[in-house]
Amino acid sequence: MTQASWIPVIDLFAGPGGLGEGFSAFTPPAAGCHPFRIGLSIEKDASAHQTLRLRSFFRQFPSGSAPDLYYDLLRGTFPLAEFPDRLRETSAEWFAKWEHAGEEAIRAELGASDAGHAELSQKIARAVDGAGNRWVLIGGPPCQAYSVVGRSRNLGKVNYRIEDDHRSSLYRQYLRIIAEHWPAVFVMENVKGMLSAKLDGQPVFERILRDLERPRAAMGLSDRNDPRYRYRIEPIVASRSALIDIGLEPRDFIVECERYGIPQQRHRVILVGIREDLGDIALPRLQPSKAPTVAEVIGHMPRLRSGVSRTESANGFAAVQDTAERWIATIRDQTLPETGPETRRWLRKLSNGEDAEVAERVEATVRYMTPSVLERGGPFIECKPDLSRRDRLGRWLMDSRLGGVCNHESRLHLDRDLGRYLYAAAYAAVHGESPRLNQFPRDLLPKHLNAETGDFDDRFRVQLADRPSTTITSHISKDGHYFIHFDPSQCRSLTVREAARLQTFPDNYFFCGPRTHQYVQVGNAVPPLLAVQIAECVWKLLIDSGWAG
Repeated sequence: MTQASWIPVIDLFAGPGGLGEGFSAFTPPAAGCHPFRIGLSIEKDASAHQTLRLRSFFRQFPSGSAPDLYYDLLRGTFPLAEFPDRLRETSAEWFAKWEHAGEEAIRAELGASDAGHAELSQKIARAVDGAGNRWVLIGGPPCQAYSVVGRSRNLGKVNYRIEDDHRSSLYRQYLRIIAEHWPAVFVMENVKGMLSAKLDGQPVFERILRDLERPRAAMGLSDRNDPRYRYRIEPIVASRSALIDIGLEPRDFIVECERYGIPQQRHRVILVGIREDLGDIALPRLQPSKAPTVAEVIGHMPRLRSGVSRTESANGFAAVQDTAERWIATIRDQTLPETGPETRRWLRKLSNGEDAEVAERVEATVRYMTPSVLERGGPFIECKPDLSRRDRLGRWLMDSRLGGVCNHESRLHLDRDLGRYLYAAAYAAVHGESPRLNQFPRDLLPKHLNAETGDFDDRFRVQLADRPSTTITSHISKDGHYFIHFDPSQCRSLTVREAARLQTFPDNYFFCGPRTHQYVQVGNAVPPLLAVQIAECVWKLLIDSGWAG
């Protein structure tokens, strides 16, 4: 396709590229090409930027034709630092694509300086040159200041004001790009908490909507009431309010991902801005589809054991050397009364009537527990791909050339947490729900001030096998307590790859940087398979308006 026939996409606050991946991958029915192409993806985090660049390289090859060197990298044959030199030595064409990926994926911080903004603005202008105003802006400004949990944590900070938190105004950097370059359509994603957040005593969401409708005026620039500079803001989902003609309400912009085939109960605000000179064309809405369950998405992945990092005693914590034998011994010490200290009476109490079925599940799991052949996994695990799934998600995730899974390594845990994970997973298997802290045996409660207050009573949350997962967030990088694997015998939190699958990242999507950074990238992203569906709605809108085709 020539640039005149494809539509450039500029991705701001790109993270690892979930939105951009979806737009890039969208193919209209009966068409053999992708109408959208990433012109620029902009991200300030170094690890996420590496991920973006590597994926940009991969996308430059037709489906199934990426070089073996790419797969060798994913298999851990050599480190990412050697990739450019190996490309240069093997193929000038491949190295040129790597160089192009470096021009497409930009590491920059929006709003850091006027000079930086001017340079970035010039790059955007060059990336969309030749498309006129027929291009799309996408992105999700960082949202921690708006999230309900984030606001709760910020309340504990001395003299904290959301007005002073630079994250609360980063959407204005997004707005600034709109005001200066006027894309035909923009898509902005954010957390649900923005609907209830306030700035200077005023609802944030109302202010954002007003600004996005007239971005030039909001930035102090004249728009002369010209429809080329004004936007109408639409939800991407069918709303009850619109159906009964009472006008849109804030909740109408919430996308519940599990209603659209995403195996995750992720609820986010999606705003679609349509430039008014496109005409009064209705935005097509997302079409509901059934979401796969956690077990269907990650249940056939290689089984792993967790690891043990420290043991707790009256004198504090002591580091230990993790081995499979120590892991099993630690779990038995935390559960079985005859092997553990007297404080492990919780299993006997359960057996004696408090919850005998859970006790039976715990005891059977421990007595027959053995370390898996793969131990704790690693950056890459060779295995036969699970190609039995032929549904949409299965075809989207799998890559037969990969020969295994990458980013699939379990974490180390505190010895007491192993017992808690085992109990929680066994409880969920028996009762079909994750236990609250007030449902934990007293001996298993953590030594936290809020352990018995009811605050954060879902601190240990099992991802239930027969349902979509709860929201994968960046907090998964901290301790994994909210993301416990449903299989009691694995006794662990989710790996990066399991979280990535629940976020619908293809298995050949490699996350760069330290593992903690990988978790953050996955948790902050828009599910790519949802982004494909959003791209389809935008494409149909542009077709109907006569601006594409």
